[in-house]
Amino acid sequence: MDFHLHGGSPSSSTSSSDHHRRPNNSSSPNPPNGHSSDPMHSWWESISKARSRIHLLSSLLPSSPDDEDPLSSLADTDRPARSLLLSSAAYSSVSAALSSPSSGSGDDPLCHWLYDTYLSSDPDLRLVVLSYLPLISSIYLHRIHYPPSDVPVSLSGFEAVLLALYSPETKARNGKPVTISIPDLSQPSLYHSPRNPVKSSNPTPKSSKPLVGVLSPPLEPQIAVKSTKRACIVGVALDCYYKQISQMPSWSKLDFCKFATVWAGQDCPCTSDFDQKPENFGEKNGRYENDNGFGDDIRVEADEIENVAERVKDLDIEDDDSAEVGERDARIPLPWELLQPVLRILGHCLLGPLNVDEVKDAASVAVRRLYARASHDLVPQAILATRSLIQLDTGAREAAKAAATVAANASGSNANTPSKAKKPEILLVSK
Repeated sequence: MDFHLHGGSPSSSTSSSDHHRRPNNSSSPNPPNGHSSDPMHSWWESISKARSRIHLLSSLLPSSPDDEDPLSSLADTDRPARSLLLSSAAYSSVSAALSSPSSGSGDDPLCHWLYDTYLSSDPDLRLVVLSYLPLISSIYLHRIHYPPSDVPVSLSGFEAVLLALYSPETKARNGKPVTISIPDLSQPSLYHSPRNPVKSSNPTPKSSKPLVGVLSPPLEPQIAVKSTKRACIVGVALDCYYKQISQMPSWSKLDFCKFATVWAGQDCPCTSDFDQKPENFGEKNGRYENDNGFGDDIRVEADEIENVAERVKDLDIEDDDSAEVGERDARIPLPWELLQPVLRILGHCLLGPLNVDEVKDAASVAVRRLYARASHDLVPQAILATRSLIQLDTGAREAAKAAATVAANASGSNANTPSKAKKPEILLVSK
């Protein structure tokens, strides 16, 4: 079964019904694109399309043992696509179907549903597809790097969904890279550097020229997922997820944080490098001194050498080909074009003010695992990015803890302070 590209144009039945409903005269011609100019008709058409997509999705999912369809009630709401996006029961049902061993092939009807739904014109339906992108990326990358040994499984269905996200982004960028302007640090502030500098006849010194950083190189059109372009395609798809992350449900963000933790690999002592408190160091003469793992005494004993050897042995990260999705040691290659959007998403999950604490905690674990992975792989930009996120997380948690302490003290002092009796008000009436 092949995937065919098509846009969000209205169906032939809709345009035919408009033709029979409206008189064919010059006073009320049909719009050239086939859409009705009536906003109520457009709204109802969008509702009808969303309900038809939900009913089709319900027919693709296996029936539950209690014969209760979690999607049936969503189609009857005023905003069915938004209800589908915010339904945790629907997310669990679709996730279970996507996680089956036979999912992701070219004949997978669920992949066809995701592909066609993302190409629709309804923005809420597109958000529904994006909410499953963390799970699709995790399953796809895991099966690529840990293929089953018994039966080879085709992943063309997952690849078609990823290309459906990649192709519009390639067209939107129009062969240009994504760049940012780095401010001139020699100036006192950003306001001293004009955004559009005036051209002068004097040559500009090389040191004062504005710096431009490339976030993403130009994208090339792809009709298939090649091994050399796989990380780029998945990274662009995750970047599309990041652009709409403020509208993603919390369970989708939580899944992404857990998958990023798995991608980083096994845990090691490097994850707690930034969690050291002053009380963890030796105190001498009123100041703290780092013991460097050997204690306060600079003399090295035999048992201390063994302890250090054990710590170094713990730093080794081993690969296990038998790992499954969700296990701790199912690490995958993380080139910068894939790691960069991952860190952007984790930054939102870590510092977003509206995120629940469970998402923030999962993002904190993922960032520390990625820092340990970058430290082992010796990737400077990854080390710098993860260290910055860890420090921001630590500062935000300390600030929240201090604010909670101040609020608790203030409420306690107000409760213990007796309230003064108000003086009776005297109304002066002029005669």
